[in-house]
Amino acid sequence: MKKQGCEIEAIGINYTIYTHKRETPFSFFSRKQHHKCIKGVQELEKGDTNNNPKSIRHVLKDVNCRAKTGEILAIVGPSGAGKSTFLEVLAGKIEPQSGSIFVNQKPVDKARFKKISGYVTQKDTLFPLLTVEETLSFSAKLRLKLAPKELSSRVKCLIQELGLEHVAGARIGDDRIRGISGGERRRVSIGVELIHDPGVLILDEPTSGLDSTSALQIIDMLKTMAVTRDRTIILSIHQPCFRIMKLFNSILLLANGTILHHGTIEQLSLRLILLGLDLPFHVNILEFAIESIDIIQKQNHTLLPQSALMIKNSGKFTLQQLFQESKLINEDSLSMSMSMPMPIPMPIHVGFANSSLQEIVILTIRFWKIIYRTKELFGFKTLQMLLSGLVLGSIFYNLEDDLVGAQARVGLFAFILTYLLSSTTEALPIFLQEREILMKETSCGSYRVSSYVIANSLVYLPFLLILALLFSTPLYWMVGLNKQFMAFMHFLLLIWLILYTANSIVVCCSALVPNFIIGNSLVCAMMGSCALFSGYFVSKNEIPNYWIVMHYVSLFKYPFEGFLINEFSGSGKCLQYMFGMCLASGEQVLKEEGYGGEESRRKNLLIMVCFIMLYRFISYVILRIRCTSQGGFKKIFISIR
Repeated sequence: MKKQGCEIEAIGINYTIYTHKRETPFSFFSRKQHHKCIKGVQELEKGDTNNNPKSIRHVLKDVNCRAKTGEILAIVGPSGAGKSTFLEVLAGKIEPQSGSIFVNQKPVDKARFKKISGYVTQKDTLFPLLTVEETLSFSAKLRLKLAPKELSSRVKCLIQELGLEHVAGARIGDDRIRGISGGERRRVSIGVELIHDPGVLILDEPTSGLDSTSALQIIDMLKTMAVTRDRTIILSIHQPCFRIMKLFNSILLLANGTILHHGTIEQLSLRLILLGLDLPFHVNILEFAIESIDIIQKQNHTLLPQSALMIKNSGKFTLQQLFQESKLINEDSLSMSMSMPMPIPMPIHVGFANSSLQEIVILTIRFWKIIYRTKELFGFKTLQMLLSGLVLGSIFYNLEDDLVGAQARVGLFAFILTYLLSSTTEALPIFLQEREILMKETSCGSYRVSSYVIANSLVYLPFLLILALLFSTPLYWMVGLNKQFMAFMHFLLLIWLILYTANSIVVCCSALVPNFIIGNSLVCAMMGSCALFSGYFVSKNEIPNYWIVMHYVSLFKYPFEGFLINEFSGSGKCLQYMFGMCLASGEQVLKEEGYGGEESRRKNLLIMVCFIMLYRFISYVILRIRCTSQGGFKKIFISIR
């Protein structure tokens, strides 16, 4: 049975941005700036003279359009015409100040519409280390509730439909990693949005950055999908070539946020002739129209009087042209005088394809594949940790159990903390890339943000345990630390928690900062302050009272105390003898320095775990806010450029 198509209709879409600079650098992180933008626009519309008109930009002005089932509607125009903004409005990514969108003459419900539509951005947001088949397979598992055989069959059919059989096992790749071509990567991006068989597909410049052949193949593929699958396809394109232009059923010509033409290419050609423009032979009509936008804007409002005058004084129009012009004028008049339909609520079917546990399993498997294939993070990091343990073990080899050896041990522990907590920023670019994909996937309801955070937390546990084991084993026994086996296990646990704490901080910073430079600076500042107030460089008694709180929130304090307690408490080591009597034991030194004994061992571990959970929770809150307000963030960023 053939499924019902989706006819999209937009009426009176207006979108305005407030271009005044924000007051504080981080005001983009709340809705306050977005509300200020809307308030400024509303006050200007009411005639409030306190607002500067130059600070208001009308991106879209009373835009009306209709996209029919089984057809391609191309939105064209020069840069800055409002094409991408209009697509985001149609896709429900941003909210217009006024206007309505209808699906099959019913008001659109965003929660349901994201289930029956797909939105392909101009940038290919994909994991470069996954293969084509894996990318589509994970997308299918997250968005569809089907049996494994059915999922596999759908993925294979989609790969065949996209013409990607020859690269199904190849990695996606990016600027740094060799992979598939740009055209093939664009097809994968389209396939990710087609995996749930949407009735509406919206694409932002799908041919951007591609050669003419690849661009034609993409549009030809979309045309085939529109006809055979009865899909409604809406796309933006800058200046298509003649062969691509012929594949469009209708076009929407925008300039400065206003409509100059909505109809077929033939109707656009006739409109240009009626405006008195001479069309050169063998010319691309769209390119000529874009080049003549200034003339069209000046004369478009006088089209009817000029048309009658030109028809009266010229004999070069055929009856067919007159019929087309009459039909065009009638359609335009009809669309302008169209009464808005009565709101009819669409049936809402909101929900996720999988349970939280299933999402966590799928995301964890995907994360592990990426970590395993990231040579810088997996291969080089494991080698780095092993060599670091061996080098430190050789430097502090077989320390004596005296005061000099004790001082060397304390210095070793301080260096270990500084080294491990400050050498984790290499994972920051990976987390920033994952954040873009997270925001894209959660916007279409693929999975929950909480599932992502939990999966991200779980996948690094075994990896960091391997690193801790490679680092601790040679170091611990070469230096000659506390020779009890349980002391070694406690040392290994501390190293594991230190690495996991550093990982949690990087995850939290990557959720907050906009780019790597700011993220790297923030991580370094945090680590530097934690090291300073740890109690090693400046003792607790010498820290000023107004800075003492930094000592207790320092990430270095508790593992540093844990190392000292593990080494000296209960070990029975005597650090100084005189006449056969022990003058200074390890436990006495700990008490003199203000450190606890065995009773503080569990407390330090518990506090470290609490720090980890706190930073993970903060990252979840930040990501949740970003994912629910990403449209507002994006437009606020644009408004302050």
